[in-house]
Amino acid sequence: MQSLQSLKNYRFDDLRQKIRDADLLRPLDVLLVGATGAGKSSTLNAVFGMEVAKVGDGVEPETQCVSSHGLHEFLRLHDCAGLGDGKAADLEHAKNIVYELQREITVGGQPWKFMDLALVLLDGGSRDMGTAFRLLESVVLKNIEPQRVIVAINQADMAMKGRHWNHEQNRPEAALAQFLDEKAESVQRRILESTGLRIRRPVCYSARAGYNVRALMDHIIDHVPTSRRPSATASG
Repeated sequence: MQSLQSLKNYRFDDLRQKIRDADLLRPLDVLLVGATGAGKSSTLNAVFGMEVAKVGDGVEPETQCVSSHGLHEFLRLHDCAGLGDGKAADLEHAKNIVYELQREITVGGQPWKFMDLALVLLDGGSRDMGTAFRLLESVVLKNIEPQRVIVAINQADMAMKGRHWNHEQNRPEAALAQFLDEKAESVQRRILESTGLRIRRPVCYSARAGYNVRALMDHIIDHVPTSRRPSATASG
């Protein structure tokens, strides 16, 4: 595990300017979703540079309800329970995700959707990402606009069963880098084929190893919307 450094000041001015230029509500609210074990809690810890969310060591998920973590006045991340804990639990978790994505607040007498973006985390160390794709296709993309969906592949150091990871330099070797690049392209293509929706190419990183976490933050900043997310009534 690499020592982690807070990203509180990373590209702060860029994020602040984009939010102000688009007249977005502050802070920008991002919902983290993914299958159990995808690394939502470890991602939060990597972004904050400290333990703000407990990471589960076994099969029991640590996150059972939405918890909110403000990095600063312009960005707030929300963690929620992962899918993959059984049919009954998954149905309940899916309902909670839908609720969060559809939740509204009133500002200045006008209703707006609370969540600005959804960050979907995939497990780069897993060969079976069926649960994650079902979550993305049947829950997330049906409840928030595709341009507001961010997809990222965590645990890059565990892909290819951990082979071709350079521990001294804390980065993938050429074979693994190519594998991750192909995986990101495959995810983008699969989503397009199954939903007809085109998302931006996922970024690969490892929260546990502290690898490419800044690229994840770049990915979030690149997805800052150009307008507030209107309520169902306003958009209808």
